[in-house]
Amino acid sequence: MKFIQPTLRVAFRSAMLGIAAGAMLLSSGLMPNSVQAQGYFVPGQQPAARPAQAPAQRPSQARPAPAAAPQDADGEAPIQIPMPPIPELPMLPRGASPPAAVVAVIAVPEVMRASLAAQQIDKVIGERRQKLNADAQTEQQAWRDMQQTLTNDRAKLSPDQIRTREKDLQDRINNGSKSLRARDRIIQEATQVAINAVNANLLAIIRQVADSHGVNLVLHRQGTILNAPEFDLTEQVAAELNKLMPTVAITPDGVSPLAAPAAAAPAKK
Repeated sequence: MKFIQPTLRVAFRSAMLGIAAGAMLLSSGLMPNSVQAQGYFVPGQQPAARPAQAPAQRPSQARPAPAAAPQDADGEAPIQIPMPPIPELPMLPRGASPPAAVVAVIAVPEVMRASLAAQQIDKVIGERRQKLNADAQTEQQAWRDMQQTLTNDRAKLSPDQIRTREKDLQDRINNGSKSLRARDRIIQEATQVAINAVNANLLAIIRQVADSHGVNLVLHRQGTILNAPEFDLTEQVAAELNKLMPTVAITPDGVSPLAAPAAAAPAKK
């Protein structure tokens, strides 16, 4: 059985892989269901086991070996320039001491899950992503069909006809890949602009709620081992965020928010 030219197969495979990778990009964005916990120290975790050491050589067999310089991926020793001596600096004039800490905690993932605007982003962008994935699968199937038809008809085609059909397939792959990547990029841009609008309002509300309680230090609740409920501002911040921003402006499907930045401006109280 004969196949299309190797260069055409490579382009076909690369385009399909590129679309498959692009379809997964949204899942790494900051969605309400995908806020990742930070890597804080957790008491009770066992330290990693040390690798077993090789048995020591006998004194008669031990020979000093020259120290091997570390090598990079190309097999060459990386350049290591020592840091200069730490300078001795004069004392600065004594400044004002910071105020006594008044601490509160907040669980940002919980606030995002409760946020009506963030839920809207998750729903709208999720629908656009599903549509893009379906269109990508349809386009990939069209490529496979064109490739199979060319393979079946190759024996009865002239060289000029084969070249024309191969060019048509190559153009279809290039144009389809370019269009799908452009749509994927626009979806990512719309997601990030909308999330930035929510985050901007969230930070303003955290400051507002903290000031109302006389708090001057707000910590992530995930990074604390123990705190009293009175320290927790999560519910109040979530409620104020939904009052201030029940919805968020998301650019229409297929329209880049970078071309119309005012469409996704943060809400104002």
